This record gives sequence, structure tokens and C-alpha cells, in this order.
Amino acid sequence: MNPAPTPRDDPAPAVTVVIVTRNTSALVCAAVQSVMESADTLAKEIVVVDNASTDDTADAIAKNFPEVHFIRSEKNLGFAKANNLGAGNSRAEFILLLNSDARLKPDSLQKAVDWLRSNPRSGVAGAQLLNPDGSRQNSIANFPTLATELLNKSLLRRLFPARFPGKEQRFTAPVPVETVIGAFMLIRGSLWRQLGGLDERYFFFLEETDFCLRAKKAGFAVVHLPQVEVWHHQGQSAKQVPLPARIEYWRSRYQYFELHHSPAVQRALRWGLQLKLWTNGATAALLKSAGSEKWRNAWQVNAALRQWHRHHCPPEPGLPR
Repeated sequence: MNPAPTPRDDPAPAVTVVIVTRNTSALVCAAVQSVMESADTLAKEIVVVDNASTDDTADAIAKNFPEVHFIRSEKNLGFAKANNLGAGNSRAEFILLLNSDARLKPDSLQKAVDWLRSNPRSGVAGAQLLNPDGSRQNSIANFPTLATELLNKSLLRRLFPARFPGKEQRFTAPVPVETVIGAFMLIRGSLWRQLGGLDERYFFFLEETDFCLRAKKAGFAVVHLPQVEVWHHQGQSAKQVPLPARIEYWRSRYQYFELHHSPAVQRALRWGLQLKLWTNGATAALLKSAGSEKWRNAWQVNAALRQWHRHHCPPEPGLPR
């Protein structure tokens, strides 16, 4: 593993941009290029952490962006640990966690930094994420509860928009939220250092949710900034390995409840989720018989998750380490 950037005597940058990648060479280059082309007046440093890619990421970054701090790990560290490695020596006023499949608009970063500078009790800011066609993605999330995990999230957002805000609402001004989606997550540097970065007990998924919860407990607001827009090719790393990524999501969800909910709520979650697995599996089994590729894939994922639970959720299946 290459060492993280070492402390320097030059002035601290305004923003350290950390981008974690695994086998997304073209996308991560586009993400870096968007930071380079950002129309801001901020002193920035860019750190790319490569989680054991087997594509040409290392060569592409070295060739096209020699000024980028590039850290290559020989194994997949996971999202939390890789971001912590990238931001480990940062003295910046702000830390920007930017997904490798995200791209800044020219004014995105300056708008977000200006807003946080003007609102010192806000510790984390998220952007309005956009699909390639310009439509809005969900950019806000709620802290996981029995309701969010056992009921239909889309239905909750439609029935109770004030309690469960989402892409169905068009916000015109910054709004405090529980948590933001981590594809673009601008964090006050002092808060990042106070909380020790992301919790490395999460390998992939929900680490940004956990961070937002800890930020709020520390007295800082988490804010969605609709005026800050960021392109996002949603979930490109996870789509390469859909079943292992799905297992990681379930594992992270159990980890979150173990850390932030009572044993009684944890038991209710496990029973409720397993009931959902069996009922959804029965539905998928019926529909896949009609020849639907979508439901055939859903049945395979569901069956693998049921098998994982039958073996008491062992640590081995999931994304490669």
C-alpha cells in the first residue's frame, strides 16, 4: 500500500477532496476532471484511494493527473477505511467525500463551501444528485428505523413527506435533514477530525449515515443544499457485483442497528426482515416462472440472502476484502 500524503509546511488547503475507487477507471477520471475544472477560488488537494483495482486506474491517474495524491491499496479496504486513509493527514478547512461515479458542476463546490462558511453550526452538507438525464435522485435519507427498513420507503415518502423527505419534493432552499447520500458529502474539517472520520466497522453502505448521526449528536446540523447540483452515475461499483453488494448492505444495516438501537429493536428488525425475505421470495418465485428476467434475478438474490441468514450471517460472503 502506498503511504498516505505526509504533513507539509505549506498552508492548509481549503478543501481536501477524497475519491475512493475500485475498477471505475473512466468514471474516476471524469470525477477528478470535474474537480479540476471547478469554477471556484478555493485551494484544493485531491486524493484518490484505489481499493485494489484490477483495471487501468493507476496508469490513467498517473498519466492524466500527476498532481493528484494517489494511494493504492493491495486489498479492498472498504469505503470507510479508504476514505479515512485518504483524509488521514488533511489539515483542510473542509473534507469533500466524492464518489468515483459523481461529477461536480462548475459551481457546485464553491456554493457548498460558501454556505457552510456562512453557517458555522452546520457540519455536513449534501447536494442535489442528478441522473445523467437531469432527473433528480434521492439525495436525502432518514436514519434507519423499523419503519424505514420494514415498510416501503417510496410509499413513506409519498404519504408522509415532511417526515420522510425525498426526490418527490422540490426544495428551493437549504433544509436540515437527518442524513444525506454520501456521493457528495462536504464536511467541516474540524468536525471530521473531532469524530475520527468514518466508522470502519462499516465496510460498504451506511457509513455516511452513521457519520451524520454522530455529527448531530455532537451538536452540528446536517443540511441538504438543493442549489448545489452534482451528476451521479448511481451505484456503479456495486452494480459490478450486485449479490455481494446486497449482502454488504444487509450486514451494514445490522451493524447500524447494533450500534444505535436497543436489543429489542434489533430482534424485531431481524424477524421482520427475514419475514420480508420469505414473502418477497415467494412472490419472486411465482413471477420468475412467467419468464421475467427481472424477477428471476430478484429470486436469486433473495435465495442467496436467505441462505446467508440460515448460516447465521457469516462474515465470508460479500465484497472481496
